[in-house]
Amino acid sequence: MNNTMVLLGLVESVLNKGKHTSRGNYAFHCPFCHHHKPKLEINLEPNSKGENTWHCWTCDNKGKTVFSLFKRLDVSKDKLDQLKSHVKYIPAGREGDTKEEFKVELPKEFKSLVNPAGNSVTLRQALKYTRNRNISNNEIIKYNIGYCSSGKYNNSIIIPSYDKNGNINYFISRSFELDPARKYNAPRCNKNEIIGLEYFINWNTPIILCEGIFDAIAIRRNAIPLFGKTISQALMMKLVENNVKTIYIALDNDALKDALKHCEKLINLGKQVYLIQLDDKDPSDIGFQQFTKLLHTSTQLTFSDLFAKKVELTYG
Repeated sequence: MNNTMVLLGLVESVLNKGKHTSRGNYAFHCPFCHHHKPKLEINLEPNSKGENTWHCWTCDNKGKTVFSLFKRLDVSKDKLDQLKSHVKYIPAGREGDTKEEFKVELPKEFKSLVNPAGNSVTLRQALKYTRNRNISNNEIIKYNIGYCSSGKYNNSIIIPSYDKNGNINYFISRSFELDPARKYNAPRCNKNEIIGLEYFINWNTPIILCEGIFDAIAIRRNAIPLFGKTISQALMMKLVENNVKTIYIALDNDALKDALKHCEKLINLGKQVYLIQLDDKDPSDIGFQQFTKLLHTSTQLTFSDLFAKKVELTYG
């Protein structure tokens, strides 16, 4: 029995029966998104670097080695030891096999704006900035918004994000200086493991995906900031695991290409998807009332709509 067949048997002991597609590729049901079709493809014949690449065409989970896949699935040490005898896996410390651990903590200089003490110039500037962003006192309390008057995040508003258990998983700092050297700053972390503002999310109702944390605050209701333009692996898995039926995409106009990719992937997962067209403004610019109007007047995307928008984006 050749090594590919031995490796296939080992993979099937974890993922169940696979389907041969082409050459050394086999398709399996994805353990991450649980799509009803076998969308996870693994190349059981190593490439020139000794890698057995794998990729789910639905949820986009991927890696360079079967070892990295097994580690993600937390398989037993016995199976990992068997695997080491049959693949040229990537040594520890490289992509997929181990991941750098990050512990996110609020800056030690953080001062809460909830019942702030004193009357310093920096405090007044911080409060003025929140007012200019239409952030209410209730929202300051809800999100535990604060500021720093010294250190790495000097003269910046700090908005924390908390996971489902109320533990901090990220934060955004936004300078309130007139001409800052750096407007935004954030801690180092693995953004693929973050779900923004998860503590406040009800997975049984429609979800709104937006770019930034100020957008999520302006939207108010069940909004998840992507902290960019990409849906993290953790968020994609949560949307699938919780069987979220309706999802609204509200990214800035300059991220339309990314938004359409997200829409297509989510529609393929059986979600009802709505694309909010923002006309060169983001939710924090237009405010809660105007955004709510756009939300209520949006229509569900079909594959025909998606194709038309792609053509318009490509050819203008």
